[in-house]
Amino acid sequence: MKIAALQMISSPVPSENMATARRLMQEAAASGAKLLLLPEYWPLMGLQETDKVGIAEAAGRGVLQAFMAEMASSLGVWLIGGTIPLQAADADKVLNTTLVYNPQGQQVARYDKMHLFGFSKGEESYEEARTIVAGNQVSSFDAGFGKVALSICYDLRFPELFRALGTCSLIVVPAAFTYTTGQAHWEILLRARAIENQCYVLACGQGGKHVNGRRTWGHSMLIDPWGKVLNVLEEGEGIVSGDIDESLIISIRESLPALRHRKL
Repeated sequence: MKIAALQMISSPVPSENMATARRLMQEAAASGAKLLLLPEYWPLMGLQETDKVGIAEAAGRGVLQAFMAEMASSLGVWLIGGTIPLQAADADKVLNTTLVYNPQGQQVARYDKMHLFGFSKGEESYEEARTIVAGNQVSSFDAGFGKVALSICYDLRFPELFRALGTCSLIVVPAAFTYTTGQAHWEILLRARAIENQCYVLACGQGGKHVNGRRTWGHSMLIDPWGKVLNVLEEGEGIVSGDIDESLIISIRESLPALRHRKL
């Protein structure tokens, strides 16, 4: 199966971001991709952290969810919807949520981001817990070629999450990594997750300078189960794509049965 990550530079205007996402999804599907991944925060990179609260939707209804369901159905693809803000019990916060739609446009999986990013260095500071409620459950789904494990951005630093998901064929990582942390750790962590889980990793980032002044790392990439980077887009809008080779997964796991050698 051909899969694709759609790198964006989202703005504070949801309608603009929806138009960009639509264009990239149509382009990726036209090239033969059957599974599409959007980045974290694709509908909105607000001027303030609290802006996301204003567009949060109730689970199961809303403009963003209807848009993703319609795109999956009209293109006949699996759509992993990056993240959108869903309403939380705390009215001043949101859940940062990945929703998955099958080629019929039906929602088949949901994952609420568990690990909330915090970083402070000089004038650069982020604290997602101020506006986001953490999830508490891992999630995956079967896309026909095997199990797809869901994760979001900062989750990448916590290998125990991926162990909890069990054996899978593909890990997806929608993200908005900062330029600072991305430059230091993004690729090495992605390749480590692919190597230790002996599966493909498809990572989809925000990639450039945003209207709010934030600069994201980009470098969306597809990595094979041996840790080889098959395709990468450093910055800007665009598509990273490639094929899932199930025989390669099997071959690597047979020649180096590390997953069977685990003690914990």
